Amino acid sequence: MTQLEKEMDKMQKSIETEMKLIFKANMKIFDWDIPENDEQKAAKVILDLMQEALDKLKEEQLKA
Repeated sequence: MTQLEKEMDKMQKSIETEMKLIFKANMKIFDWDIPENDEQKAAKVILDLMQEALDKLKEEQLKA
């Protein structure tokens, strides 16, 4: 495995961990703000919003 591949592997794991933390933090906020929260529906909404944000970021960066 080359140094670049090692770094990419490390970055992928780090990014996955950070994304999970963002997701979990937002799930907690939904639980606090909406006591009768539907966990599955909230998870779908949060993941959809995260995907939209990621798509927007990707689009912005590819234009640069």
